[in-house]
Order: sequence, then C-alpha cells, then structure tokens
Amino acid sequence: MDRGERRTAHQLVRDTLRRAILTGKVTAGTRLVQSDIAEQLRVSTTPVREALRDLATEGFIQLDAHRGAVVRRLGYEDVFEIYNIRKLLEPDAIRRAVEMITDEELETAVAIQERADVERDPARWVELNHEFHRVFITAARSPRLATILTNLADSAAMYIATSLVHGGHRREDANFQHHALLDAARDRDADRACDVMLL
Repeated sequence: MDRGERRTAHQLVRDTLRRAILTGKVTAGTRLVQSDIAEQLRVSTTPVREALRDLATEGFIQLDAHRGAVVRRLGYEDVFEIYNIRKLLEPDAIRRAVEMITDEELETAVAIQERADVERDPARWVELNHEFHRVFITAARSPRLATILTNLADSAAMYIATSLVHGGHRREDANFQHHALLDAARDRDADRACDVMLL
C-alpha cells in the first residue's frame, strides 16, 4: 500500500470513528480494539493506530497504557472549563477576524452556514459548525491562537453532538448566532461581533 492509499485509509477510519462517537453509536467508556476496527473497516492496523492518535489529540478518546483506546467521558466540569477558556479567547480572535477577513473567506462562511441551516444529521451539523468557526479562526491571522481554539472546539464537539441528539434548541440557537456574526462581519463591526460571541 503506497502513502496515498495509507492516508486515505487513515482518514476513513478517523472519520468513521468520529461520526460513531458523535452520534452516540459508540458511547463513552467503550474500549476501541485496533484489530476489531481494522477487520470491520477492512484496513490494516496502521491507519487505525494513526486514527486513534488523531482522535486522542482531538479529545474524543483517551489512550490508556492498560486498556488501550477508550472513548472519553466528558463531564460537566470539563465542559465548563472549555467554555470559560473559549469565552476569554474567542472575542479577541473574532475581533481580529472581522477586521481582516477577506470577501472570499466571508463567502465561504456563508456557504457553510447555508448547508448548516438545513442539516439534520447531528454529526454532520457538528462538522459544519466546526468548519464555520474555522473560517473565522483562520481569518484572525494568528496561528497559535488558531491552534488553541481549534483544540478547544475539538474537545467540546462530543458534548455539542450529545446535546443535539438528546434534543434542545442548541442547533437553532447556534445557527441564529452564526447569522448574526455574518451580519457583523459584513459590516466590519468588531464590537458587535464580540457581543454576538458572548451571547
């Protein structure tokens, strides 16, 4: 298998496992066995091992020396901490983004949000939500800040998906917030954009 095929298998395993976790098909505390996953997805264990490392970095699983890979339990304290850190950092990132975002980047964000508005699959909506925020994080032109915020967003993704699966209006609220952010960005109104992020 060449490098391109190996990368494709790696992405397949990572995306399949991420979606299974986000939709609740694989629940918190579940042990992920490399050989079983490789057999189910008809790949070798190498891309499985690479995918598990990615998911550990993103906060979806924990790699334990004794139990191997285990789907992470995200407690209230974890979510609260993530939210508070994001509340400190995101206003600065959004202010920078609104001042520097290009028309092309803004069009990309609009196109992503149009898809999110009609998306009903929780896992796919979480992915679109992530893509939407990534546009603004990138537009802030601060690579280190982007890395921190991306890691925080990855860590919160499982909680967001769970809240969607079990009802509530989080999706509608987030879509509304995204449109308000787009309006502020079009007007280059950094103060209003920061207010939107703190809603």
